[in-house]
Formats: sequence, structure tokens, C-alpha cells
Amino acid sequence: QVQLVESGGGLVQAGGSLRLSCVVSGHPFTFSRYSLGWFRQAPGKEREFVAAIDVSGARPKYATSVKGRFSISRNKAKNTVYLQMISLDPEDAAVYSCAARTALNPTPMAVDYEYWGQGAQVTVSS
Repeated sequence: QVQLVESGGGLVQAGGSLRLSCVVSGHPFTFSRYSLGWFRQAPGKEREFVAAIDVSGARPKYATSVKGRFSISRNKAKNTVYLQMISLDPEDAAVYSCAARTALNPTPMAVDYEYWGQGAQVTVSS
């Protein structure tokens, strides 16, 4: 079984920055077997893809709405995936969840991910 725990959410003013972290663990577990993604869901809206990264960390993918503002990365030594967010807009406010997929490459489809974290709230004030 694989567990994911997010941290780093909070309240930020529009234009501000936040960095989300997601620690991935399990028994047995090999961090490099999993491609990782971030998704978000705002109240009354469908869950949407934000960003994802392959097992090597060399090929990140982003939703059009966050490209150029958000950056996904992974740290093998810490079994952690990060989402650095800058120039935040009230439209970015949502619960952000990380997800893991037992595959070399990620997809933007939530249904393709087997393991999920509980989520971290991001609130952006205008």
C-alpha cells in the first residue's frame, strides 16, 4: 500500500506564492516506480488536472491554466513531490491533491492514478 500526505497549503493574497509538498511512502515501496500528479477541486467544480511528472523527473506536464506559473518537481532522496505556485489568482483556490500512478509516465486523467492523498486547502484572497 502507498500513502501520500500533502502539506504547505494555506491562505495567500492574489499574486503571492505557495509551495505544496507531498511525501510518498509505503511498504513495500520504490519511489522511482511511480509517476506523480497534482489535481485540484474547487467547490462546485469537477476535479481538474494541474501538473504531473514522470519517474525521471525530466518531463513535467501542466494544465494550460497554470503553465508558466506552477512548477512540479520530485526529490528521490525525500520521496517527495512538490508543486511550486507563483502569481496565484483567486481562480486557483481549491483543495489540491497529489496522486501516484504505477507507470513510467503520467497522464492528465485522475482515473489513471491508483493512490491519492487527502488534499491540502489553498485559499487565495483578492
